[in-house]
Amino acid sequence: MQKSASWDKPADPELQKEFQLIKAKLYGFSYDANRTLQTYPETDTSDPAHYARAYAWHKLAFTDKAAAEVDSLLQDEPDNPYFMELKGQVLLESGRVKDAIPSLRRAYSLLPRQPLIGSLLGHALLATDDNAYTDEARTILKEAVAADGENPFAWYQLGIAYYRSGDEARAKLASAEHYGLIGAPDLALRNAIEAARALPRGSPDWLRSQDIIVFAEDRLKRQKRRRG
Repeated sequence: MQKSASWDKPADPELQKEFQLIKAKLYGFSYDANRTLQTYPETDTSDPAHYARAYAWHKLAFTDKAAAEVDSLLQDEPDNPYFMELKGQVLLESGRVKDAIPSLRRAYSLLPRQPLIGSLLGHALLATDDNAYTDEARTILKEAVAADGENPFAWYQLGIAYYRSGDEARAKLASAEHYGLIGAPDLALRNAIEAARALPRGSPDWLRSQDIIVFAEDRLKRQKRRRG
């Protein structure tokens, strides 16, 4: 069998770099922090090592060290939205909510309508407990669920945004979406029924509430049959 010429072709350096970064991210995210720090010691100043250690230090609650690792990455790639997202995540999950917002906004501007970044930014805006951010959060979270309707976290956050805006009907509808996705059909049904009562009959949101009601009732019937 003749060997393909592609076997002798040197690996693309950019693809290799991307692969090593993904590998480091998965390692830092998945493994115990101390194991990560052993595999990627501080003597290793490569980008993949900075990436992995950022997750490790974050797990160990060393926020400044985690942020410094991401800053090292951003020195070479200041417009990398995933590095900006990670910095925002580190700050947000460490309780530095307002400090996280500029990084997450920047990430979202670099990669608009990316649902995971959008849901994280929306969450950060709401976590400030400052109503001045509510409209922005609602807009971004609506974009997030439009791009990925299977994200229960984004639906949950959107429900909060609607509630703070005084739109309880759509807050209930977002909650129904959330509960349907996490396998709680009883709560999905309850919220969808309450939403339907308040929404304009025949509107797209009202029709969606009817879909959820049918879905949730079917799930509950199946659960009842399984229990005998």
